[in-house]
Amino acid sequence: MIEIAIATTILLMLIFTSAMVSGSEVAYFSLGPVDLEELEKNQSKSAKITLDLIDQPKHLLATILIANNFINISIVILSTYLSDLLFDDNPYKLFIDVFVITFIILLFGEVIPKVYATKNGLKLSQIMAKPLKLVGSTFPINLLKKALVYGTSFLKNVGNNKTIDISSDDLEHAIYLTKETDKNNEDHKILEGIVKFGSKDVKQIMKPRTEVIAFDINAKYDDLYKGIVKSGYSRIPIYKYSFDTIEGVLFVKDLIPYIDEKVNFKWQKLIRPPYFIPETKKLDDLLKSFQERKMHLAFVVDEYGGTSGIVTLEDVLEEIIGDISDEFDQDDLSYSKLDENTFVFEGKTPLVDFYRALDIDGKIFEESKGESDTLAGFVIEQAGKILLKEESIDFDKYTMIVESADKRKINRVKVVINPDKKESNES
Repeated sequence: MIEIAIATTILLMLIFTSAMVSGSEVAYFSLGPVDLEELEKNQSKSAKITLDLIDQPKHLLATILIANNFINISIVILSTYLSDLLFDDNPYKLFIDVFVITFIILLFGEVIPKVYATKNGLKLSQIMAKPLKLVGSTFPINLLKKALVYGTSFLKNVGNNKTIDISSDDLEHAIYLTKETDKNNEDHKILEGIVKFGSKDVKQIMKPRTEVIAFDINAKYDDLYKGIVKSGYSRIPIYKYSFDTIEGVLFVKDLIPYIDEKVNFKWQKLIRPPYFIPETKKLDDLLKSFQERKMHLAFVVDEYGGTSGIVTLEDVLEEIIGDISDEFDQDDLSYSKLDENTFVFEGKTPLVDFYRALDIDGKIFEESKGESDTLAGFVIEQAGKILLKEESIDFDKYTMIVESADKRKINRVKVVINPDKKESNES
């Protein structure tokens, strides 16, 4: 009887120990930022040990797993020994050894402690801090722990050598498949922006030269000052004679120390050197260049060396996350929505903004367009001439009617979507 009592007592202690170790796994790895902040404020030794253990999650997890396996093996061996003492001649002994003991280990050694740990993670992690630290430094667990950590790291590195090539089309298709099931539309728009980011070039998003506010290098300080205040921009392009001969960029913050200077102040000495890029430069390359050069503005030049326009860091980022507005931005829309299928756009609207307004990917337009990057340019390309007012073209399921134009350009276009016509290439 004494032998049975001792074995039962040890078995109960092992089950309790297994419960505490199993619960600590959930407790430690469920601690949130608020819990960690509370531990940092706590001056107790157990709190400090808890933070030290969390700082080495792989070693902590290895310690818990190894210790728990040792304990569970001990439980199985001891419970088998105890069952031999109590049920030696019982025909149900095998059932007791296999199913009853397994049930006890799962219920009291795994399920209940882990449920408790999810609600009392902070408390349990501090209780188990010192025991786990002691166990982790005890032979042979310390050696097994290192072997497990380094072994898994080696296997991970071997696995990483096998790379899977995934094209942007595959990613785009995956995003499209999950679009209907995911309720977060904004996340999908950002993911789509990232996928298409590398395929877009600067010409598609730049601000054309006709819309850029710039000043001649020979401008008087008084005129420059008034122009800058009126523009509301923080970086001003400076040219000599024409916009094709860019001299540099004037930062408004560089002017602040000289705000009270006289009319004849030589502001030209504050000009910073320009950064030129070709129209065909991809957006991902431009973003890297902006980061490396620590710049926010670049001048876009065409194949003949003329200045096509400018592009900013904000323009690049907007292609991923959507429009970025600050307190100085105007809320004027470049298009009007008359009904579900009728829109009116400014002719200068970039095609990428046109796609965004209609919530389409624009593949059919990109495949059909030539060098155009605006809606007006696309209409002129498709028509083969500058259309006059009330003239129109049909492109797939879209009817584009010119609402305002002159001899040199199309100013405004009405776009009517004909839902009965099936769009041939749009996905």
